[in-house]
Amino acid sequence: MKVLIATEKPFAQAAVDGIRKETEAAGYELALLEKYTEKEQLLAAVADADALIIRSDKIDGEVLDAAKNLKIVVRAGAGYDNVDLDAATAHNVVVMNTPGQNSNAVAELVFGLLVFAIRNFFNGKAGSELLGKKLGILAFGNVGRNVARIAKGFGMECYAYDAYCPSEAIEAAGVHAVTSQAELFRNCDVVSLHIPATPETRKSINREMVSMMKKNAILVNTARKEVINEEELIELMNERLDLKYVTDIMPDADCKFKEFDGRYFSTPKKMGAQTAEANINAGIAAAQQIVGFLRDGITKYQVNK
Repeated sequence: MKVLIATEKPFAQAAVDGIRKETEAAGYELALLEKYTEKEQLLAAVADADALIIRSDKIDGEVLDAAKNLKIVVRAGAGYDNVDLDAATAHNVVVMNTPGQNSNAVAELVFGLLVFAIRNFFNGKAGSELLGKKLGILAFGNVGRNVARIAKGFGMECYAYDAYCPSEAIEAAGVHAVTSQAELFRNCDVVSLHIPATPETRKSINREMVSMMKKNAILVNTARKEVINEEELIELMNERLDLKYVTDIMPDADCKFKEFDGRYFSTPKKMGAQTAEANINAGIAAAQQIVGFLRDGITKYQVNK
């Protein structure tokens, strides 16, 4: 069996070493395709791979057609919208993610962005404090839970809405459960987004929703850029001079957002999982899941059916 790591953005060496240890201990061969620049390189590399570990690399029908032996793809991270799930299912390829492995890294970044924003992007002018502010967490998964944990250390009052998480579970974590997304936006000083990009969520963070937020509100997005209705948010920020937007996913309309001097910030690249610890954790988890699937048929983290 051959396991291929295909990463435009390479894993840390410690992660590769950990992946190698897991795969070779199971008797599998490990191959590396790092920093590739052309899709043809990926197509050639997957030709004889039985398993594939990726990060943000795009796996579509063309890649799956080229991978005649492929049985499993593991996305080292929580999001998996870079993999065509329908095409994978049609090719009888199992797709998994590694939920929770980078959740603390993303949560810590939320507060890096949030402190930066509430202190006026460190421009020397007086800002505000997080203590006593109401934080709304949209989606209460692994990242959301870590955000709540850190927020309590700042003395923030935490609220959450998740259509798929029982309110009892949210309350048990010491967080106020609200009954709708609109209620979350209406009642909170800060809203942090942790929803995936799905047909239901794309552009769901729109003018109507964000306009409900309190004066001097801050919107934080470390989820996916697709969930933002950029055109409508730009319109609203032109009218609401108190509103701030910070993100680690550069919007398509970044140039227009940059016109909101002192109210907008985006990192140049996706930064949520960019820590040594998250990199290592997610990579090794991916290898362990591949071994568990190939050897024992374990499909616990399968995301396609």
